[in-house]
Amino acid sequence: MIICKVVGSIVSTTKAEKLKGKKLLIVQPLDMKTIEEDGKPIVAIDTVGSGVGEVVLLVSGSSARQTEITNGVPADAAIVGIVDQIEIQGSLTFKKGGN
Repeated sequence: MIICKVVGSIVSTTKAEKLKGKKLLIVQPLDMKTIEEDGKPIVAIDTVGSGVGEVVLLVSGSSARQTEITNGVPADAAIVGIVDQIEIQGSLTFKKGGN
């Protein structure tokens, strides 16, 4: 799993049948210590109702197809959680609503 920030959305009216009805979001990977951008943006299926600006947990590869929403779906990335806070070695690096 990696930590990302939701930065946008994708609208696709023509897509594979198994992608119909799926919410596609653009996420920016983050460094867990600094909460700064760390890599290129990724398109992911949202499985938890997240929105732009939220920090989320992202899984990729075969793990992205392990949720009820993504089972059997041609997906390489899925948002599986909304982060409330991150604590590393006793230091709080992120708190929802506080960063």
